[in-house]
Amino acid sequence: MPSVRTVHRLRRRHLIAAAATAALGAVGAFRGLRGPDEEGQPEAPGGPSFDETYRGRRIQGEPVVRGGEHGPGGWRVTVDGQPLGLMRRADGSYLSMVDHYQSYATPLAAARGAVDELGAYQTLSGRLH
Repeated sequence: MPSVRTVHRLRRRHLIAAAATAALGAVGAFRGLRGPDEEGQPEAPGGPSFDETYRGRRIQGEPVVRGGEHGPGGWRVTVDGQPLGLMRRADGSYLSMVDHYQSYATPLAAARGAVDELGAYQTLSGRLH
């Protein structure tokens, strides 16, 4: 016969499992409700296009939807007009060719990280690899 403590422990585990299942199901349901963006295309992984000045450098980025130099689902990112190579990692994060050791959640964050790493006086060579 199981003890009262064992029964309470099992009930608690079942309640936690049921709550986690419900939460994950709700997240999946809400993701399915999210529609395409204003242009009728689904939003690209990594967010929308960007064009901003960060620490005195102009960084621009746009998703490459139909092929291109980075392949489908890639990004074309420039710093002061020079291409910045980005790679998508298996976990969905991004890394830049300037800094292979730091992962970033979005292409914009990776471009800002590259600018931070380049500093005020270095520039990109214009070569992707």
